[in-house]
Amino acid sequence: MKARFMVIGYGWRADFFYRIAKMLPERFEICAGVLRTKERARQVAEREKIFATEDLDEALKEHPDFAVLCVPRGIVKEYLVKLMEKKVPVLCETPPGKDGAELEDLWEKAQELQGRVQVVEQYFLQPYYAGALRIIEEGYLGEVSSVMLSALHGYHAVSMYRKLLGIGFENCVIQGQKFVSQVTATNGRGGFDTGGKIIQEERDWVSLSFENGKTALMDFEGEQYFSQIRTRRWNVRGLRGEINDMDVRFLTKENLPVIQKIGRVDVGVNNNSEWAHKCMMFLERAVYENPFYPARLNDDEIAVASCLAAMKEYVDTGREFYPLREALQDTYLSFEMERAVESGERICTVTKNWVPQEV
Repeated sequence: MKARFMVIGYGWRADFFYRIAKMLPERFEICAGVLRTKERARQVAEREKIFATEDLDEALKEHPDFAVLCVPRGIVKEYLVKLMEKKVPVLCETPPGKDGAELEDLWEKAQELQGRVQVVEQYFLQPYYAGALRIIEEGYLGEVSSVMLSALHGYHAVSMYRKLLGIGFENCVIQGQKFVSQVTATNGRGGFDTGGKIIQEERDWVSLSFENGKTALMDFEGEQYFSQIRTRRWNVRGLRGEINDMDVRFLTKENLPVIQKIGRVDVGVNNNSEWAHKCMMFLERAVYENPFYPARLNDDEIAVASCLAAMKEYVDTGREFYPLREALQDTYLSFEMERAVESGERICTVTKNWVPQEV
């Protein structure tokens, strides 16, 4: 069944939802946009050809299945509480609070108001990461003990660490350091840059050592998301093998070493007229299949569309896919990572109020 939702806010990230609704109209429909001012609402209505308003209650008269919240971190908690009070299910795009105190208060409010909140943490739903997680879940690496990721930052990285390592809400020791150098700009949110401009590059090294002995290392600088000369790379190590970028090394049941590549299948690359990502292959089978094929979506759009589909399922059935509790833990650890990098301190995390009692 089609998901009908409203979008609160407008900008680079909100634009993903507008594009996806246009490319997959049989699956998704934006029934209303909510903006800061009447003039901004008029501009968005004209540009996107939708109903838009500055009045949240007016938007709710369109009876959306849920709201997608795309507002700055400083006001996201205020909006979340308002929507929970109105009993509106929320898919929250921005990290759910600006500091640790807000995160804890938000959890108390969510419990008090019985809020229905899921968060857009899309990277584990991107084709490559989803395929790699499937390989790990099927046991090719054995018990995973360490991760090195140089591709994502902050809460995005933490989310992947916890999924790859099978980490719940265990505490950890965090250490970090910042390095500064220069790089030539090549690409960004505004498009390609061929002017040869030199920009400052801040590179963060952060280690996390969890209570169960598992470890994660982040090596990241912001240009990696878009740069054409800064690669994305990672390494996941387990008892019986590892994934290193597109290479998987593992032992057979007879303890013989095998090296196989993860293969990406995109149609339209050579001699046919369509273009779409189809699947990720490993050992002559698909470990990930694009649920929106043959729509012309890039990897991030596929992942965000997957969040929308999962949110619709959550509203209909109650099945969670990235609940507030998980988002709060990932965001809390990311705040502590930032503090470790800026201060140089050795930081020990503590158990927060959203951690389940049995943990």
